[in-house]
Amino acid sequence: MAAEKEKIVIRPYTEEDWTAIEEIHDTARKLELEKAGLPEAFVPLKEEAVSEGLFDYQIDVALLEKTVVGFCAYTEEELAWLYVSPKQMRTGIGRQLIQHALGKEPGIRYIEVLLGNEPAKCLYEKMGFEVTEILSGQMPGNESFAVRVYSMERKKENSEAECDEV
Repeated sequence: MAAEKEKIVIRPYTEEDWTAIEEIHDTARKLELEKAGLPEAFVPLKEEAVSEGLFDYQIDVALLEKTVVGFCAYTEEELAWLYVSPKQMRTGIGRQLIQHALGKEPGIRYIEVLLGNEPAKCLYEKMGFEVTEILSGQMPGNESFAVRVYSMERKKENSEAECDEV
């Protein structure tokens, strides 16, 4: 049964969630970097959380049957982190986390998606974000790698955009 049809609970992060979000991030981030052609750029969450200021953001976790299956981190203007357990990808959890963050901070307008991560780009487009430009620079937290990202901005509440399955 898809997580969409099961009851997902989203609540604020607590220290007891660390092990779960660390595992989710590390496994999902490796997949994300593979899609972007940058698998060697992987940095584990225990390092990235410090270098990228994870705890400067509001962090919320998604639970399915009391198990953490995803998390997001955001400010009033930016959705900066969104990761779902690979075992639960494409079940609606990411969408629910985005909707939750937008409900908490309706002013969220910006996100960046690694070039090549088409499933994430598609999800954000379905949620009303549009690519405004493609930026080039150094990977935050691992500056030895050049990176290209879709810079996306939310211009409307909802989008009926259809994306090809990737």
